[in-house]
Amino acid sequence: MRATIAIFIDAYRELNSRKLFWVVLLISLMVVGMFACLGIDSRGFTFLHWSIGVGFINTAVMSEAVFYKQFLFTELGVKFWLGIIATILALVSTASIFPDLVSGGSIELVLSKPISRLRLFFTKYAAGLLFVTLQVGVFSVGSFLVIGFRGGVWEPRVLLAIPIVVLFFSYLFCVCALLGLLTRSSIASLLLTILIWFVVFILSASQTGVTVMRSMAEERVRLLEEDIARRERELERLQGVEQAPSLAAVGNSILVASKVSRLEDRRKRLPGAKSALRNVIWIDRGMRGVKAVLPKVSDTKDLLERAILTTEERERLIRDAEREMSSIDMGGDDEEIRVDMGKVQRQAIERKYANPVWWIVGTSLAFEAVVLGLCAWVFCRRDF
Repeated sequence: MRATIAIFIDAYRELNSRKLFWVVLLISLMVVGMFACLGIDSRGFTFLHWSIGVGFINTAVMSEAVFYKQFLFTELGVKFWLGIIATILALVSTASIFPDLVSGGSIELVLSKPISRLRLFFTKYAAGLLFVTLQVGVFSVGSFLVIGFRGGVWEPRVLLAIPIVVLFFSYLFCVCALLGLLTRSSIASLLLTILIWFVVFILSASQTGVTVMRSMAEERVRLLEEDIARRERELERLQGVEQAPSLAAVGNSILVASKVSRLEDRRKRLPGAKSALRNVIWIDRGMRGVKAVLPKVSDTKDLLERAILTTEERERLIRDAEREMSSIDMGGDDEEIRVDMGKVQRQAIERKYANPVWWIVGTSLAFEAVVLGLCAWVFCRRDF
């Protein structure tokens, strides 16, 4: 046990001695300080005692608590700073852990100690995760204080960012560790990890787009079916009216013929709309199947938004997005079926929130377990 603790402390000291650790920590504190300087009022943003009027963000659109929790902390702080910039810097700092360990002269000295290779690997891996844990911990505690003092809401669930972001980073770090063992190159493992991260992100974004397309296709089929049913009832009513031969009867016959023509047009469109819906569903299922075996980098970060926003706050944000999208006109002329994009947006967001936590975290951890198993096998079997 002493040997394990000694190796863990040695790995921590190695990370701690690098300038980048303190640079990232300093920038995190600066980001928190920037959040503390920002605010929101009836006109728009505030910076210290200055007010900057904007039309899309003010207290009429969102409360101060939502502004700090959702906009500043979740969107800018976690998803942008911690989820992108700080993650890349952390990968830069930790990518060399295993390539340096297995390089000539280093591994022999470590393996001479009374510790198994498996324990050595996981000790080094835990030391890499400690780097991110310390960074996220400082940022989350600082943000918790800012949200409490500036937003007026003391929200302990903000601290859930620590396990969520560390979990998100672990998906990438396990891949970086495997590539580092295989290539023995810090730069190669770092670049390949970022490339894989980008591919997974593009897949996730594409799947989100397909979800919107599926909602649009489902809404179009529903509107066509309702329109056909309405026209059939209207046609039955017109055809059921008995009129003596007259000019009005001729006009009624012309109207019936016009209604029949439009009804047939709708009936011809329905099979095509249903076929398009089936195709989108198959694409959605296929992408969801591929996504199931990969780490859920975006969905994992979205878990924080689920955790810190109340049901009322989340519903208000969905209504705002729905109202904004409702202004988009997806129809052509007056005879076209017009899809309500606000409703489509709501359905897409609700589908995103419908993904269970066990599926997001469980499948991602299964991926990580497989990758770590490969890492351990390579580390234990390879001759260094």
